[in-house]
Amino acid sequence: MKQFEQARSELLDIFKAGLAAVEGRAVVARYLAQHPVAGACSLVALGKAAGAMALGALESLGEGVIDGLVISKPGHLPRELFNHPQLTLIEGGHPLPDRSSLEAGAALLDFLSHLPPERALLFLISGGTSSLVEVLRPGVGLADLQRVNRWLLGSGLPIEKMNRIRKSLSAIKGGGLLRYVGGRSVTGLFISDVRWDDPAVIGSGLLASGGEVQESADPGNLPDWLLELMAAGKPERPTATPQPVLQVVATLRDAREGAAQAARALGYETMVSHAFINAGAENVGRRLALELLDSRPGVYIWGGEPSVRLPRQPGRGGRNQHLALSVASVIDGTDDILFLSAGTDGTDGPGEEAGALVDGATLMRARRHGFDADHTLALADSGSLLVASGDLICTGPTGTNVMDLMIGLRIEQKHGYGE
Repeated sequence: MKQFEQARSELLDIFKAGLAAVEGRAVVARYLAQHPVAGACSLVALGKAAGAMALGALESLGEGVIDGLVISKPGHLPRELFNHPQLTLIEGGHPLPDRSSLEAGAALLDFLSHLPPERALLFLISGGTSSLVEVLRPGVGLADLQRVNRWLLGSGLPIEKMNRIRKSLSAIKGGGLLRYVGGRSVTGLFISDVRWDDPAVIGSGLLASGGEVQESADPGNLPDWLLELMAAGKPERPTATPQPVLQVVATLRDAREGAAQAARALGYETMVSHAFINAGAENVGRRLALELLDSRPGVYIWGGEPSVRLPRQPGRGGRNQHLALSVASVIDGTDDILFLSAGTDGTDGPGEEAGALVDGATLMRARRHGFDADHTLALADSGSLLVASGDLICTGPTGTNVMDLMIGLRIEQKHGYGE
């Protein structure tokens, strides 16, 4: 048992090493140390990792940052930021945009409008921006925005398609924010929460156009009411501005490699898959579990953003918990496999958990509390079962967001439960 507990601890350490490789403060400070912004600048940090990224900019540029606006998810602003009087801190709505998201959007435009015309701008953008900051197109109201995002969150669509749909409602997405920066020099640093690490998709592309919105979604997959709302107005093309310098400073690949480096340092044979995991979480879980059952001892690392099509009244949990429970249902009764799936932002679904770490005894523990895995998966209530089995992971805000990490560990048979 001691060896097995050690394996669980090491698996968590491997996950944390993946997070450290893409932590916002570190990656921004490292980039700006090598590519400093010339002269004084104003800072705009948006997204779940906005606070950490802002700290990295302040660490590297110091008094070169004259002022700034930081907009993030409630509870994700580091206390250290409150010691910087030159920064304005705002919390927007997430995962559903709300009135505070519109207030954040208005504050963003107001901040830009009051800057000197020669002031350089440093944008720090991470996942979550699409919900946290919004300026709506004429004819689109808050109720429309919330209806669309509520539907998107339960649709099972990939983030790229979700963000392109969001652009159709927005005055600042799809490169629209460029209309408000004037002729200023713009540098944008991004932590990527999308598959192709494209600044035109991250945060729904505030600083980069991703093409015509109406070409971005297959009408066969969208309800009529959404198609009508999207067709209400065509996006305005941004006015001519100096070409912004856009750089992605942290990606899912970086997180996978950080985790792999830690696993190898612990002495594990380590295999990293570069395939992007974006299919249904339940099917993905079963497939990855079967791979582990047919694998040699070692650590196996995947990444991506699986989806869950939610029932009308979903239970507790998110896609990582759903995936982990699917794995647990396949490895049930084994004594040499552990599996972790978690969001790198520290959030999985509407709760406070990042994901789960399951093993071959997860369902045994859950059955003692009356849970059935198949029934729980059908209800999208994986979190309730994983609370009972004691397998949830809670990291708190991580200062990054590069989608999800999945890590499997197969240990030597002699290191099973009985040891």
